[in-house]
Amino acid sequence: RAKQWYQRRVRGGMTWPESVGILAVEVYIPNTYVSHQELESYDKVSTGKYTIGLGQTGMGFCSDAEDICSLSLTAVHGLMEKHNISYKDIGHLQVGTETLQDKSKAVKTVLMELFVKHGNSDIEGVDCINACYGGTAALFNAINWVESSSWDGRYAIVVAADIAVYASGAARPTGGAGAVAMLVGADAVLTMERGLRHTHMDHVYDFYKPDMTSEYPRVNGKLSIECFLRALDITYKGYKLKAARKEGKERININHFDFLTFHSPYCKLVQKSFARVSYQDYVSSDSVIDHLEQYRHIQDDYLNRDLEKAFITHSKADFERMTAPSLMIPRNVGNMYTATLYSCIVSLFVSKRPEEITDKRIGAFSYGSGLASSFFSLKVSSDLERVRRFCSSLSHITEFLEKRIKVSPVVFERLMKEREETHHLPNRVPSYPVERLGNRTYYILEVDSEHRRKYARTSFFEPHPPGRTERDRLLQSECTSHYCPHM
Repeated sequence: RAKQWYQRRVRGGMTWPESVGILAVEVYIPNTYVSHQELESYDKVSTGKYTIGLGQTGMGFCSDAEDICSLSLTAVHGLMEKHNISYKDIGHLQVGTETLQDKSKAVKTVLMELFVKHGNSDIEGVDCINACYGGTAALFNAINWVESSSWDGRYAIVVAADIAVYASGAARPTGGAGAVAMLVGADAVLTMERGLRHTHMDHVYDFYKPDMTSEYPRVNGKLSIECFLRALDITYKGYKLKAARKEGKERININHFDFLTFHSPYCKLVQKSFARVSYQDYVSSDSVIDHLEQYRHIQDDYLNRDLEKAFITHSKADFERMTAPSLMIPRNVGNMYTATLYSCIVSLFVSKRPEEITDKRIGAFSYGSGLASSFFSLKVSSDLERVRRFCSSLSHITEFLEKRIKVSPVVFERLMKEREETHHLPNRVPSYPVERLGNRTYYILEVDSEHRRKYARTSFFEPHPPGRTERDRLLQSECTSHYCPHM
């Protein structure tokens, strides 16, 4: 269909194709996780601190056998394979990530080995970096490419991927890992609504990673929450003005959307964010509710607990209907940084029946510390059969989450320590047994003395991936790391 739009544009002088957005999605989640309930006991914190206070159930994580490139390779290869896409039909590829493996070489260049093998090196785009916002920047860029004079009729791919790890302590339970690969083009299942997005950027040090030898960030928690909610206020207000102007209305509110999704550092913050949206609607309306009036004129107090509780209660029914279904993956996997918002959108298609989401509008708030933020909306296709196929392609996720390998907090801490000590070192072979990885998962085969990494893919057809003897054979073979016989 993208080619048809291109041909029509060339012949008829069309300015842009219609319904540009997301055509297909592939999600990769590591198959190991640790229980937040068990972490509460292990960390000797009060019962419910993580499960209720953060709203989390499980946290996915990567061993020393996986890195940002392996996660991205798994997601992209899976997307191409599952949807039978020709590698020559991709003309734009961008990766949004804050998991920096190299200060110069983009993750996108590693992914190019998948395409060059099939004779395609003509692919625009590189990496987008700004904390958790990089995936959204990459998506905007891909959509802009399809709608521009540069578009040649091919598809774009956007990868949002990260490994969120924290030093041992209070922030560690807010980690996670995963990747989302999105096929972008015309006549999409999920259309980016043109002209309906508002962006806010600023310069703050709420969360940053100045130490290039460490994966761990420096975080000012209170400042970060304040920045997050202020950015939500600004972008939501800006979006509402644009949407009202476009629809010829005096104002719009939360009822403009069928579903609302938010970047989710942890699920409890999402509920607070929804309450903040409800609060903004209230103060901009003519409604008077006696017990809420006391909060009308304190909009700049982002840490006011009484205001927060009042509007969480006030908006609870709407939250359960519009946003809670989007938290299935984040609640069970944790914060995937750039991939988190898109895992929320995917969760809607897993949690809801196709009939419940067809022809619906999804609001989305993206935030990355430092800071960059946008509020935008996506419209789901009115074609029920297309939506049904889209949902079906993601239906395996529920079962996958249930069948992951749960590790004890003791083992989790040991694996995190190993990763901390070795992730940046040359001359190493990962210690984690690759037979514990899932089928069709890329992993690090070797890091050589020059820090160059080789990857392999676990085979779908073998009961176990290559053992250490086979690993040695692969390292000595002349085939490229991504295309050894076990791929």
